[in-house]
Amino acid sequence: MSLVAEAFVTQIAAAEPWPQNATLYQPLKEEQILLSDNAACLAVQAFLQMCNLPVQVVCKANAEYMSPSGKVPFIHVGNQVVSELGPIVQFVKAKGHSLSDGLDEVQKAEMKAYMELVNNMLLTAELYLQWCDDATVQEITLSRYGSPYPWPLNHILAHQKQWEIRRKMKAIGWGNKSLDQVLEDVDQCCQALSQRLGTQLYFFNKKFIPHPSGTKFYSWQQSG
Repeated sequence: MSLVAEAFVTQIAAAEPWPQNATLYQPLKEEQILLSDNAACLAVQAFLQMCNLPVQVVCKANAEYMSPSGKVPFIHVGNQVVSELGPIVQFVKAKGHSLSDGLDEVQKAEMKAYMELVNNMLLTAELYLQWCDDATVQEITLSRYGSPYPWPLNHILAHQKQWEIRRKMKAIGWGNKSLDQVLEDVDQCCQALSQRLGTQLYFFNKKFIPHPSGTKFYSWQQSG
């Protein structure tokens, strides 16, 4: 989201309170949604719940194509439609709800770093497993992703998505990685998060201060 667009959304969002009929859209839960999308949807749901903001979850086969960014989940709040965790967090913050108010600047910077770690490593690993590991693609991904659609559209959409993700993997240097290398990267990421957590129950402070990095890690655990 550009700075101008973000400022506009912030101004609009701040003008209205959170409605009771806010809606979160995601793919069909039982037969369609994939691991990475499930984690993303759980992260937003957990975040909104921690903010005590009501939201109705609606499952739609074409949720990905309804989203303004082409990614799920997205929320419909009043006249606004916002997709993905980062923009949703900023949108909610503009309405006066934040999970990081109890953190100092150093902790906020650290929180951002760990969110980037989860996004860049764990999310990328999920996408790799879903679309680049041949066994997973054939046994799970293609059938689930295309399940709501008739033949041959189900195959066309699934292979189009696979091409898109594999092109992204090549662009970020993951195109030639083996499954073992990806799993090793995930293990190192989890070790880093575990070392940061130590014996504490929460990432920041000894008492509960929920924040977006926590919701991201929680959603990844729950979806795995």
